[in-house]
Amino acid sequence: MCLKNCRAPRVGIVLVLIGGLGWMGSDWLLPRTHAQTTAEAERASGDKLSSSDPTAAIHQGLSTLPYLTRMRSRSICAENPTGGKGQGGRAVPDPTEKEFPGSGRAADELGVGWKVRPFLRVNRGQTVTLMDVDGPGVIQHIWLVEGLSDSLSRAHVLRFYWDNETTPSVEVPVPDFFAVGHGKFARVNSLAVVVNPKNALNCYWPMPFRKHVKVTFANDSPDKDLSLLAYQIDYAETDAPANAAYFHAQFRRARTDQQNPYVILDGVQGRGRYVGTFLAWTQLRKTWFGEGEIKFFLDGDREFPTICGTGTEDYFCGSFGFPEVFSGPYAGTTLPASDQAEPPQFWSLYRWHIQDPICFDQDMRVTIQALGWEELSKKGKGPRHYQKLNEDIASVAYWYQTEPHVPFPPLPSLAERTVEVLPAPTAKTSLREVP
Repeated sequence: MCLKNCRAPRVGIVLVLIGGLGWMGSDWLLPRTHAQTTAEAERASGDKLSSSDPTAAIHQGLSTLPYLTRMRSRSICAENPTGGKGQGGRAVPDPTEKEFPGSGRAADELGVGWKVRPFLRVNRGQTVTLMDVDGPGVIQHIWLVEGLSDSLSRAHVLRFYWDNETTPSVEVPVPDFFAVGHGKFARVNSLAVVVNPKNALNCYWPMPFRKHVKVTFANDSPDKDLSLLAYQIDYAETDAPANAAYFHAQFRRARTDQQNPYVILDGVQGRGRYVGTFLAWTQLRKTWFGEGEIKFFLDGDREFPTICGTGTEDYFCGSFGFPEVFSGPYAGTTLPASDQAEPPQFWSLYRWHIQDPICFDQDMRVTIQALGWEELSKKGKGPRHYQKLNEDIASVAYWYQTEPHVPFPPLPSLAERTVEVLPAPTAKTSLREVP
C-alpha cells in the first residue's frame, strides 16, 4: 500500500466516483503514465528487476494487463516450496513415508512430475512454513484449503513476518483472516477476499516486502491432526516502491460486558492506512444489536475520535438492520441470521476500505460500541432508549504501516478462540468449541 498523497480528499472523492476494476480504483490513471514512461525507463534500467512503473507491482487490474514490466512471476505451493524457477513438480515418491497428506500415495506408480506432493500434513501442535523467500517482491494472491471437506478451525493460525522481524505483522486464525467467522462457512465475493465452496479461501491484498518474507501455519489443536493443507501463494519478484507500507492483520475477541466499547485495534504507532474490518459477532439477546458507533481515533485523539460512525449496519454499508445476506466488493454480511431469532445468533460482517482508506501519520485506535434497543416497557408507552449490550465479538483489523510495528497483544488462547460463546465473567459453564 503506497502512502503517497494520502491526505488529498479531492483525489479520494474522484476514486470513489470513478474507480473501476483496478486495485484501489486508481488503475484508470495508469495506462497513460505507463505508456509515457515505459520506453524511457527500459532504456535506463536495461534488464534490471525494477519495473518501468515503480508502483506497477501493487497497482494490478484489468486496465494494466497490456503493459509489460520487469516483474518476474513466482508461485509457492507444496509442489514448489521455494518458488524457485524450474523447481516445481520435482518431488520423488516415498513409499516408506508413514505419515503423509491426503492422496499422498496416489502417485507412487506414476513417479516424478505426476502430482507427487500437492499437499502438506500438519499434525497437532505442529507449525509449518508456507513461504520463506528473499525479496524484494509482492504477494499478490493466496489460496488456501484446510481439511478434506469443509473444515474451518480457529485452532489453525497464520503468521506473516516481513524483512526478518521477530514478531509477526499478521497473526490471525485462518478462517477469520479470510472473513469466515465462528468456524461457519459462508461465501464471500469481494475484491480483497473470495471464499468459494466448499472451503476455498482466497485473498488479494497486495503485500510488498523488501528483504524477506516468512509465512507460517500453526495447528494448535491438542488432539486433531490436519491431514490435508492445500495452498498456493502467488507473488512477483520486483522492487517495492519507497513509499510502500507493510500489510498487517490482528485478531481479537472479548465479551462486551467486560469491554464496551469493544476494541478492534489499539497501540498502532507509525504512519499507515487502515483498510478493513471483519467482525464475527455473536448476538446474545433477542433484539436488534447494531446501533453502536465505530470510532477511529487518529494521531493523538484521546477522548473523542476524528472519524465517528452512526451505527453498525451503517458502517457495513447496509441500512435498517441486516434483513438478508449480501456479499459485495467492499462490504457484506454473509451468514444467515436474524436479530429477532432465538440467541445465540452468529453474524459475519466485513468492510473493506479499498476506495476510502483511513490514513494516519502517528497512531491509530479503532473501537465499536455494542449498543441496541432496550426492551419495550410493560405499558408499551413512551420513547424507547438505547441500551448497552453484553455480546461476544471477535474481530480482525487490516492495515498497512511503516515498520517497525508495536508487538501485538498476546493471541487469545486456544480455548478463548474456539469456544462457541465466550462465557460471562461470572459464569462457570463448560466451553463448547466450534471447529
